[in-house]
Amino acid sequence: MKRLLIILSLVLGCLQPGYAQKPNLKFNKDGKFKIVQFTDVHYIHGNPKSAISIERINEVLDAEKPDLVLFTGDVIYGQPAEEGMRTILNLAANRKIPFGVTFGNHDNEQGLTRTQLFDIIQTIPYNLTDSVAGVVGATNFILPLKSSDGKKDAAILYCLDSHSYSQIKGIGGYDYIKFDQIQWYRENSAKYTKQNGGTPLPSLAFFHIALPEYNQAASDETAILIGTRKEKACAPQLNSGMFASMKEMGDILGVFVGHDHDDDYAVFWKGILLAYGRYTGGDTVYNNLSNGARVIEMTEGEKNFKTWIRLKGGEIVNSINYPADFIKKKD
Repeated sequence: MKRLLIILSLVLGCLQPGYAQKPNLKFNKDGKFKIVQFTDVHYIHGNPKSAISIERINEVLDAEKPDLVLFTGDVIYGQPAEEGMRTILNLAANRKIPFGVTFGNHDNEQGLTRTQLFDIIQTIPYNLTDSVAGVVGATNFILPLKSSDGKKDAAILYCLDSHSYSQIKGIGGYDYIKFDQIQWYRENSAKYTKQNGGTPLPSLAFFHIALPEYNQAASDETAILIGTRKEKACAPQLNSGMFASMKEMGDILGVFVGHDHDDDYAVFWKGILLAYGRYTGGDTVYNNLSNGARVIEMTEGEKNFKTWIRLKGGEIVNSINYPADFIKKKD
């Protein structure tokens, strides 16, 4: 019955005036496109400790006025799950800002499955979250960014479900991005490259759990790292090859994750920026950093971008120009 009500809500929602379930994303007339990444909101509906997360999200959205909001996992951290999810996502929807969600490891621990949460998200206006039949995971989707004139795809955003915990006996810790997801990415990357005359389109990737390469990069004394690193990345123990595929396809400029609340750094590794968002939640779980959000601004036709972290009261830290700030000057 509950699933039927969700479907009915979706149908009725599509009939409402001004409903925009699948808005188009495009660079503005100045050739800019701005993304705000909120991660690990860890929202508990009705819990006073979560008030600061709503306060911060509202403050960031009002200040940045992004073209897109991406929630990279662990949106909710308590029951009731549906009310919690709707409360947070409506902060973007009520402003008519398109948004997408990639699940974290805690979202489906609050009484609803990933599939049930996905169905709920589908009923919210301005949602772009999607799923791919036959590919493992509930939140795998691609968001093409159109050129400012709307005539072609100018950049691509890949959003993936990084799952939860290891499913292999004897291997603890967190799960990895699966081989069929990697193949799905590779096939689509090749398709967009072909459509672009053989030149890869500037692309970014978003998911919850960091790749093993985050630890490899952060511990390398020759790698340039900007930001705060207060804990080791809780990455999968096994490496399924997502980073290697990104290098082979040649399109991914940056990867943006969450999961590790005490990290907000960006590290340059083999030509790709491996970055964390800023913990957005309140004091409902461990955190030693004040909450905020990461902002990413892409420029049409360029294989570069700017990114910074916005905190309380308009404070901006760790402003980065990729790749310029990571290119070592020769003596």
